[in-house]
Amino acid sequence: MQPIDSHTRTIIRDMRAEDRDPVVGILTGSDPWKRLGFNAADWNRIFAPLPAGRDTFVLEIDGHVLGIAIVRRKFLFGDYLELLGIAPSAIGQGLGGRLLSHVESLTFARANNMFACVSDFNEGARAFYRKQGYKEIGPMPNFLIPGYAEILLRKTAGPARKS
Repeated sequence: MQPIDSHTRTIIRDMRAEDRDPVVGILTGSDPWKRLGFNAADWNRIFAPLPAGRDTFVLEIDGHVLGIAIVRRKFLFGDYLELLGIAPSAIGQGLGGRLLSHVESLTFARANNMFACVSDFNEGARAFYRKQGYKEIGPMPNFLIPGYAEILLRKTAGPARKS
């Protein structure tokens, strides 16, 4: 894929059933998911049918799905970003930030907190979220696989309640 420049049209929209195969392809070929042991069969189960009770978005450029975000509403007085994934060929081009900004704009219109998790070994993702203003709240050891932790992250616009 050619580098994405500012002249390319980026669309962020609700995921549709026909997006499943490209999304599964993105996630199957991506870390940390490979290291965590997720495979195509796992992703096909998650996305068939589309995740219920979640806001699921794709980022598309020139008809190609290059990103996925899944948000669970009403988590700890905010929303929880269950998954954010960008095609390995498109990492480092600002697409993750665009997709995350879109999700955050929806969340912060209705709540003051956005949460996410990141694997402790995933230094690239940890740096990405720090750059986006997320703070590490704490680790959850042995959450997905033995010997590693998932770290809960939070970005906030203020307390859930005003005095």
